[in-house]
Amino acid sequence: MSSTDARVRPGSNLDYPFETRPETGHSIIVAPGVHWVRMRLPMQLNHINLWLLEDGDGWTIVDSGIKNEETTQAWEQLFAGPMKGRPVKRVIVTHMHPDHIGLAGWLVRKFDVELWITRTEFLMCRNLAADTGQEAPSEGLRFYRAAGFPEDLLENYKARFGGFGYGVYKLPNAYHRIIEGDEIEIGAYKWRIVGGNGHSPEHACLWCPEINIFISGDQLLPKISSNVSVHPTEPEANSLQDWLDSCHKLMGIVPADALVLPSHNEPFRKGPLRLQELIDHHEQGLEKLHALCAEPKRAVDVFPALFRSRITQGNFGMATGESLAHLNCLRARGRILRTPDEGGIDWYEAI
Repeated sequence: MSSTDARVRPGSNLDYPFETRPETGHSIIVAPGVHWVRMRLPMQLNHINLWLLEDGDGWTIVDSGIKNEETTQAWEQLFAGPMKGRPVKRVIVTHMHPDHIGLAGWLVRKFDVELWITRTEFLMCRNLAADTGQEAPSEGLRFYRAAGFPEDLLENYKARFGGFGYGVYKLPNAYHRIIEGDEIEIGAYKWRIVGGNGHSPEHACLWCPEINIFISGDQLLPKISSNVSVHPTEPEANSLQDWLDSCHKLMGIVPADALVLPSHNEPFRKGPLRLQELIDHHEQGLEKLHALCAEPKRAVDVFPALFRSRITQGNFGMATGESLAHLNCLRARGRILRTPDEGGIDWYEAI
């Protein structure tokens, strides 16, 4: 298959060994001691994959689903069904987005176990959850005004600010820190923590060479590209370079014949091929963006260089964050200059 075909249908050149997906409340065994669970999400990306790892007389859970009644009921079905009433021994969370960590607090309290997570993800999640019910900060308004938000979208940002915490059950006050290189003994196998950056601050993947399984979280997805954004909390971040560096690192870790277990879409093989496709996709976006900025542009003006789908009010903020990630990357590479005008709006021009 040509690279052109691969760009038209991302992930079409990968191997997908499973023809069916698990129904809610059920699981599919994908490798010795590894069970695939799928939960629904109330958003455009309408599902998340979670993983149950057999752990002696109990289970280790990897990721939890979002906090809502439907997901809680699905877990209750799993406890009584595929999990056979055996206890949960620990909950590992790959990163702090609500679809991954949303019910982690509920699970660890229910089974009186520890939450295993990287330090930055834990602290950032608690920080964002603390914004629940608060007014939008001046830093955020300044950030989006500089990006070119019109007044109606600034009002929408103010109305939606603080919504993160609604999808996250209260986290425990203590956690078990995991860091890159850690080896965790789960049942009969050892799983090594592999770090990633860009999509979230300190993402954790799990790699088990013995059974050739890589639990990738959102760090490696087969058919969609994880959102890589700059946020008001760290406006000068170079998230895209962090992401590209992580992709290059994973290419040296994940073998082509490893079964990759992603958080969205289906398990697949040929991980390095997909990683190269993701790298190429973003590098091509950077070139298109550089060409578009031959004349000065605001962040909200550069969507055509990066996105094929229509940008609406619902995804305008995410598109802006991803555009800023690309613009910050080009600035760090010395290829674009940012100049604020008298109204506080930033203009970007290719050098």
